[in-house]
Amino acid sequence: MSDTPATITLAEMQARVHQGVPLAAAWEIEVLSFSAGLALLRLPFRADLLRPGGTVSGPALMGLADVAMWVALLSLSEGQDESLTASLAITFLRPPPPRPVLAEARVIKRGRTLSYGEITLRAEGAAEACAHATTSWAARPRQR
Repeated sequence: MSDTPATITLAEMQARVHQGVPLAAAWEIEVLSFSAGLALLRLPFRADLLRPGGTVSGPALMGLADVAMWVALLSLSEGQDESLTASLAITFLRPPPPRPVLAEARVIKRGRTLSYGEITLRAEGAAEACAHATTSWAARPRQR
């Protein structure tokens, strides 16, 4: 696989994400931009993703982080990455207010069998991060 920027369009990437992760479609996650190993996604405000106290729930933030890293990986493979999440560790830094959340993902290392990256999440319009995640992804063995 090449580390060159993806040649798929933003609309094609959005469709690939919603087809590949139906939950991303249900949550209306938006792919705002992507380039070689980088991705920026947006989770719109949804009242059904809040937890008691009125903040965006941890499961919603973790789901957004996971999808954002997949887009960063897809950007390196022209939208054809079939890797699976092997691990995802998240640190919640501050409660995000009830508004859209942005996720910035970055592939740190892309290997043949294992890739590693990080995701920073912040409430839209906020300067400070609300969560930081690290993740590793395992390449799927090819079907014979």
